Amino acid sequence: MKCRFCQSVDSKVVDSRPADDGTSIRRRRECINCGRRFTTYEKIEDIPVMVVKKDGSREAFDSSKILMGIRKACEKRPVSTIEQDRMVEEITREVYNSLEQEVSTDKIGQLVMVKLKDVDEVAYVRFASVYRQFKDINTFMEELKLLLGEANN
Repeated sequence: MKCRFCQSVDSKVVDSRPADDGTSIRRRRECINCGRRFTTYEKIEDIPVMVVKKDGSREAFDSSKILMGIRKACEKRPVSTIEQDRMVEEITREVYNSLEQEVSTDKIGQLVMVKLKDVDEVAYVRFASVYRQFKDINTFMEELKLLLGEANN
């Protein structure tokens, strides 16, 4: 690490401790050349994941959009915000753990539906109705039959 005072590249770490919420490390360093101290921060490099939308356009993955969709689906339902946040964290982890640089909105939607189905069936149907863009009552009924069929098994 280059000293900010004398530009020497030789320094030693005097102290290390977690910073923020444990996602970075604060290091106190001392320059070997001039003896002055300075602080650096080390964190895991984020590899950007791009979302491929239905129209073929791409944008950076944003977990807050998943949270908004889940919040809307769970509106006036007995699903705590802690549970909703947990679902978003799990989905985000799955997206990053896939090690893919691109993920489709279809894949993200499927992940959300799986989580919602386990937590609240009404929230699941609400999300599915927007995500799958039910055109008429028949497509809505098909989804309900799938949901009821899985519940009976």
